[in-house]
Amino acid sequence: MDRRFAGLRTVIYRVPDVPAGKEWYQKAFQTEPYFDEPFYVGFEIGGYELGIQPLAPGESHPGNGAVETYWGVENVREAYDFLISQGATSRSEPRNVGGPIEVATVLDPWGNIIGLIYNPCSS
Repeated sequence: MDRRFAGLRTVIYRVPDVPAGKEWYQKAFQTEPYFDEPFYVGFEIGGYELGIQPLAPGESHPGNGAVETYWGVENVREAYDFLISQGATSRSEPRNVGGPIEVATVLDPWGNIIGLIYNPCSS
């Protein structure tokens, strides 16, 4: 069977101020970018790409709720509380969604959704 999709590789969050976005994501994910240009800032997070890009000309925001991407964590409550302490706002509090799986979502300072998931079956 031909596989068209190889899986998640990159998540891009668009922000109106790339330097401010870079600073926030450095603190939130506690890592330095490996690529840092005005048009794109790239972070390596657990083998995946987290990118920051400026909004397109004339764009106020790409659209709240348009995309949800969940980052795997060992403790959803701990990760959620940490992001809130860094200036994120709650979108959905940590909750169990069946068996051992827990999820939560926060909004970055520009309204992008950051999902958090603990799923021991996918590690």
